[in-house]
Amino acid sequence: MTLPQNIRDMIDDFAFLDDWQDRYMHVIDMGKQLAPLPEGSKTEINKVKGCVSQVWLLTAFDESSKTLTFQGDSDAHIVKGLVAIVLQIYSGRTPSEIKDLDAEPILSELGLAEHLSLQRSNGLRAMIGRIQAEASARA
Repeated sequence: MTLPQNIRDMIDDFAFLDDWQDRYMHVIDMGKQLAPLPEGSKTEINKVKGCVSQVWLLTAFDESSKTLTFQGDSDAHIVKGLVAIVLQIYSGRTPSEIKDLDAEPILSELGLAEHLSLQRSNGLRAMIGRIQAEASARA
């Protein structure tokens, strides 16, 4: 599968960063650029289970374009950046595109997979699992 342009652009951005510290700071900066969640949306129903940090994920389905869009937030800077990466990978796609899009090779190419703690990796998988479940429910 050919990767969508926005994902290729993100991979290119990370490729310019020489070491993990620079990538880490870029992840945090990506999180800072996330739009704030609507007031009152940090609820238990929107919380992603399986994350050590608090992570909230909102899903919207656009009937006209048949796409899912996601908004997210976290109480931890690095995790908020990981939320931003996951949203860039999956948001604005149809349920079938989401189901066909494997984030693991993308995250590996970004140089993140080998630098995340086991807890953060599990949380990342929980976010992706939640998005995949949302896509399956709409397929």
